[in-house]
Amino acid sequence: MAEAGLQQRIALVLEYDGTGFSGWQRQDHAPSVQEELERALSRIADHPVAVVCAGRTDAGVHAAAQVVHVDTTASRPLHAWVLGTNSQLPETVSVRTAHAVEADFHARYGARRRGYRYVFLCRRARPALLRHRVAWTHHPLDAGRMHRAAQALVGEHDFSAFRAVACQAPHAVREGFRIDVHRHGDLLFIDIEANAFVHHMVRNIAGTLMAVGAGEQAESWPAELLAAGDRTRSGVTAPAAGLYLTRVVYPSHHGLPDGGHWPFLA
Repeated sequence: MAEAGLQQRIALVLEYDGTGFSGWQRQDHAPSVQEELERALSRIADHPVAVVCAGRTDAGVHAAAQVVHVDTTASRPLHAWVLGTNSQLPETVSVRTAHAVEADFHARYGARRRGYRYVFLCRRARPALLRHRVAWTHHPLDAGRMHRAAQALVGEHDFSAFRAVACQAPHAVREGFRIDVHRHGDLLFIDIEANAFVHHMVRNIAGTLMAVGAGEQAESWPAELLAAGDRTRSGVTAPAAGLYLTRVVYPSHHGLPDGGHWPFLA
């Protein structure tokens, strides 16, 4: 526990259901995860706080292991930052763990890699229970074809072909560490890790791989798109409901967990 009146930096790992939010980032006239978290933390700290996250998620996107940091002069045991904050949050947002970190820890700039999971439900009937948790397709997607096609995206590349038109990043060069595609029953999973992502990158890759898995495009198509660098030639942007931020990795000396529990067991 820090001495009262001295500023300390706390890192929090949280999960949230993004269905009812306009995304992570605070907005003037729409609900956001950031707004809810800052409101709750300010009550526990008894002073206004601002949080910085590892990766801003879009409207409808979920997180199993979002990481944020907050600076505070309040003296609270770590479990109070978890239990107290959760008591002030809506049921769709939960702080899982709290960690005292050094002043130079930065949730965004200190992250070495980030992981996302994209989930397709492949069956003829539309979902009811999972309607806000998966992307539904009636096509029986071929996970093997998708996995083989996705390997062209591993490594350092210019991902302009999978970048949203509205992306504000200065460039689209990113390093993809792995992309794995597998299925479990009617659920198909795309797990992707990179040092960082451009706007809509995972959803655009998922939409492209969906076309390959459905047999509409050849396994060589993602590699061809990557080389061309033309977003207008790529697949559709897959729905937000299927996307989860699942892992943020930092240097080990910070002592943070490097992943969340999977939203689905497989």
